[in-house]
Amino acid sequence: MCMKRTNIVLDETLVEEARRLSGIKTTREVVDQALRVFVRVRQRKPLSGLKGKIQFADGYDYKALREGRG
Repeated sequence: MCMKRTNIVLDETLVEEARRLSGIKTTREVVDQALRVFVRVRQRKPLSGLKGKIQFADGYDYKALREGRG
């Protein structure tokens, strides 16, 4: 694994909130996890790109599947 050392100024309140929510103990781990999540989210293809490309089975009724929920 290639690592890069850097000095950055971080919002301490934001880092503490991230630590509290994640249970992560160190700032380095919080930043590392945040970068991993950022990359993973940005690599996802938007659902809008699938418009017109998905073909449903004959007789598929999504409204009928929703009945009974709630």
